[in-house]
Amino acid sequence: MARTEHKLELRRRRHARVRRRVHGSAARPRLAVFRSNKHISAQLIDDDACRTLAAASSIEGELRGAPGGNIDAAASVGKLVAARAKEAGISTAVFDRGGFAYHGRVAALADAARAEGLEF
Repeated sequence: MARTEHKLELRRRRHARVRRRVHGSAARPRLAVFRSNKHISAQLIDDDACRTLAAASSIEGELRGAPGGNIDAAASVGKLVAARAKEAGISTAVFDRGGFAYHGRVAALADAARAEGLEF
């Protein structure tokens, strides 16, 4: 197994451990974060209905010009997903770090979403 494949498998295992405990509903959706080397994205997911209620990504048009793989971009995505959650009538969520360490860009996204009023 190549080193990259091994690292991906380890992240999938960590994510599966997190997902055993974290479940989103319509009242309290799951804020799922995905981080790549170049971009970061977040979704508010209702696991009962298997629907994405709101989403934001550093690939989107309004965030497209700036670099997407740094802490500033993660904070912008966090603010945007929290604003879209407010529009959808969502005030609380459950945080799903997606098997990534709660550090750096993942923590910056979470802190920005909290600063915009999303509770988790």
